[in-house]
Parts: sequence; structure tokens; C-alpha cells
Amino acid sequence: MVVQDAVKKETTFIAVGTAAASLLVLVLFFLLHQVVPENAPFGYKVPFDYTVFLGAIGGTIVAVGNFFWMGLTVQKITGMNEEETDKARSTMAVSLRYRTMMQLLWVILSIFVPAINLVTGVVPLFIPSILIKIRGILTARKGR
Repeated sequence: MVVQDAVKKETTFIAVGTAAASLLVLVLFFLLHQVVPENAPFGYKVPFDYTVFLGAIGGTIVAVGNFFWMGLTVQKITGMNEEETDKARSTMAVSLRYRTMMQLLWVILSIFVPAINLVTGVVPLFIPSILIKIRGILTARKGR
């Protein structure tokens, strides 16, 4: 299967945006690590170690991979004819199921694997949706 230019373009947009947002989260963690005192409430010190980086990298890969997989699925079903509507619907549903399971597995790993920071691992999963919504709002305003 040849990846269409539109899928490449949109995945690049999501990859760059998600990586930039993850970088902002890392900067925020660094700043909070510097500011939050050792004797913070509940004795919690904001970490800034390898776990924060592993979480951000892993979460970004899962988020971008999920979007790319969705793009490939949409590309595949748009190539089907009208007689294959049920197959297209089924293909999209199976894709959604497996993509959701992939993200759930990553969240579970982020929770239970001590080498992965939960916050930096999960935050990137929300970024593609936010980017799409922001771009939609900006595009709609431009069209006025």
C-alpha cells in the first residue's frame, strides 16, 4: 500500500505538534522541579529524570502512531466502492478497537512500569485531538 500525500502531510502536522507539546510538558516539568520545594504538601517532589523523558517519548510515539494508523485505515476505506459499505464500516470499527487497545496498553504500562512517568506518558495522547480542533477553529475563522 502506498501512503497518500494527504496522510503523510496530516501525520507530519500531528507529529510536529505532538512533539512540540511534549517538549513544552518537559519544560514545565523542569520548571516545577526547580520551584516545588522538597517539603511540598504530601511530600511530593516533581521529578525530572529519565522517567519523564521516557514517558514523553513513548506517549508521543503512541499518539502519532495511532493517528497514522487511522489515516491508513481511512485511506483504505475511501478506496472501496459503494457495494463494500459494510466492509468499510467493519474495517473502521476494527481499526478503532485496536487503536484504542494500543493506547490503553500504553496507559497501563505508564501506570505500572516505574521507568515511565505517568503524566508525561499520557498527556501526548490528548494532543492530536486538541491540535485538530484548534486547526479547525482557526481555519473556520480564516474562511469568514
